[in-house]
Amino acid sequence: MKPVIALVGRPNVGKSTLFNRLTRTRDALVADFPGLTRDRKYGDGRMGDRPYIVVDTGGIGESEEGIDRPMTDQALLAVGEADAVLFMVDGRAGLTAADQQVASELRKLPKPVFLVVNKTDGLDPDSAMADFYALGLTQVLPIAAAHGRGVRALMDEVLAVFPEPEETGEEEEPEDPDTVRVAVLGRPNVGKSTLINRILGEERVVVFDQAGTTRDSIEVPFERNGRPYVLIDTAGVRRRGKVHETIEKFSVIKALQAVDAAQVVLLVVDARDGISDQDLHLLGYVLEAGRALVIAMNKWDGLESDHKDWVKQQLDRRLQFVPWAKIKFISALHGTGVGDLFGLVERAWDSAFIKIGSNALTRMLEDITHAHPPPRSGRFRAKLRYAHLGGSNPPVVVIHGNRTDSLPVSYRRYLENRFRELLKIEGSPIRLELKSGDNPYEGRKNPLTDRQIRRRRRMMKHIKK
Repeated sequence: MKPVIALVGRPNVGKSTLFNRLTRTRDALVADFPGLTRDRKYGDGRMGDRPYIVVDTGGIGESEEGIDRPMTDQALLAVGEADAVLFMVDGRAGLTAADQQVASELRKLPKPVFLVVNKTDGLDPDSAMADFYALGLTQVLPIAAAHGRGVRALMDEVLAVFPEPEETGEEEEPEDPDTVRVAVLGRPNVGKSTLINRILGEERVVVFDQAGTTRDSIEVPFERNGRPYVLIDTAGVRRRGKVHETIEKFSVIKALQAVDAAQVVLLVVDARDGISDQDLHLLGYVLEAGRALVIAMNKWDGLESDHKDWVKQQLDRRLQFVPWAKIKFISALHGTGVGDLFGLVERAWDSAFIKIGSNALTRMLEDITHAHPPPRSGRFRAKLRYAHLGGSNPPVVVIHGNRTDSLPVSYRRYLENRFRELLKIEGSPIRLELKSGDNPYEGRKNPLTDRQIRRRRRMMKHIKK
């Protein structure tokens, strides 16, 4: 088994910076801003031939009020499941009362705890560590996470307490190609994190009655009915004019990147507000990305019947451009309808990765054009000869023929709808690519024979007379 290493400490001591250094990624948001990380974030790392798992956590020890309480709970859960703990402190700020409080709890753990003194660049390491020996932790190591100094020596000390990988016989396993990656997207405070916790049956991500609680994209792998899933909790995306803080701008970028990394997007909408303009903007981004889509109308419980009728009418009116999207009315807080979401997600994933042979697709094309031939464009009519599958997520149907560029938009929409109906695609967009064959005689002149030249001369003389 890979050792699990948890990073804990006060806010803004450099835990996310060290997380990125150990995983050699930029997955964790980093800024000179306390309280940026709030949820547990997992990452894989390797030092030489020694693999490990790193858990980034939110800051603890400074307050027990407001959102700090669930952040502390998340950090304690990470400590409980870890094999080793890296207790990080700020070498420039010195020893604080919050550090002493955290250290008193960590000393009780029956697992190795390493005291990591960060931000020692430009300082004498011995002087920076002197005050922290009072915490009673024997293993004290200085590092500069931002520059990578001392990180290798730190990991050598940490990994030395675990068996060599040859003894465990563990090998890296690639991600299952059948893994369903689902990005949970929506505006702030619509219940995305609550929905993820309800699905997982545990308090995996921080939930608080405050817009903007989630700041980073959190990937949570799990298995349901023998099928692997990865849920991606994203930050709420507000209108661009309302985004002023630099941190929120990066959070929005990470949320939109999660859409590109996902295969199915679960768009969470607040049923109390109905479909807003921002929801439509997010829908447009999902369509441009070509991702399968499931819409969850959250907070449906407790609404008046008149308001429910108004919401349904609004859905029919404002979602006419995505008639294929599946809609489910749920309550993430009480669990109503949440279990039915997976049936829609699985059908959307299966539709996005549909497999069909070229012969069957060409026969479908023949049936479609026979029932409704392409309209004429001038003297000629486009000829659609054969089709094949050109891609997935979303499925791409490539149609070859002559004069395909003359097909009107209405007929292309007819082809798309008929293919969607015949292929039984649900919850996923479908794209058409029309390709025309090259004319082999285009640009070539046919040389005239002597007889044709004499006949042409006689005709020209007759015309002149």
